[in-house]
Amino acid sequence: MTFASFSPETPGPRTDADLIGSNRRFYDALWRDAKLFAPERFNTWPLVAELAATSTSRLEVAPGLRPRLPLVDTQFVDLSRPALTELGRHGAHVAQAMIGALPFVDNSFDFVCAFDILEHVVNDEGALGELARVARPGASLLLSVPLHPSAWNAFDEFVGHYRRYEPAAVTELLARHGFVIERSAVYGMQPKSSKLLDLGQWFLTHRRARAMWWYNKVFMPLGVRFQKPLALKDGFVAGPEVDEILLVCRKRA
Repeated sequence: MTFASFSPETPGPRTDADLIGSNRRFYDALWRDAKLFAPERFNTWPLVAELAATSTSRLEVAPGLRPRLPLVDTQFVDLSRPALTELGRHGAHVAQAMIGALPFVDNSFDFVCAFDILEHVVNDEGALGELARVARPGASLLLSVPLHPSAWNAFDEFVGHYRRYEPAAVTELLARHGFVIERSAVYGMQPKSSKLLDLGQWFLTHRRARAMWWYNKVFMPLGVRFQKPLALKDGFVAGPEVDEILLVCRKRA
């Protein structure tokens, strides 16, 4: 994994080893005591079902135990061994790898997903290049990223983000790797209250086991239950108030 540049609003630069280490610690602890949420429970499912109906080979990168693609006959890649073990128990194909070095030959998949991933790696050019390499011409790509570097906060730091994106930078990055944005929607379930975020981070730091229990047993189920339906629009629609965006892309032939 690697990233190109970071915005001046983020803290000082961190290395691949820093990010991989912090992500592994956070997400291994999270997934070790978590249950898998079925893809059908997320507001992305109607869109995913639409795209999956015309696909023959699917890849989702780093889903943890929150996969969005159908489990059976989908290839999943993650760094977390607890997550991979649980996904495999539910009939998924799994491989332990990083987004910057996918263990597949060129043009392997016609439907690729990477939710909440690019902001965690240092070399987004290399990461997206790998997604483009394994995607067939005409393949669908679902991608989500946080927006607006000026909105950087302690939550970004805590969960191992490396950057937030300006909308124009996302569009240019995708175009360099042969992807065209077809539709987009506001996405994500990050709490809006800074006090709630501060409280959650304190418990994750000082009472991790208890915090993980509340997240997995209470907050995550409630968040999923009260998700709003995705409001997809043509093109890239993201105003300054949009914290995170879901992009539906197509790889050029």
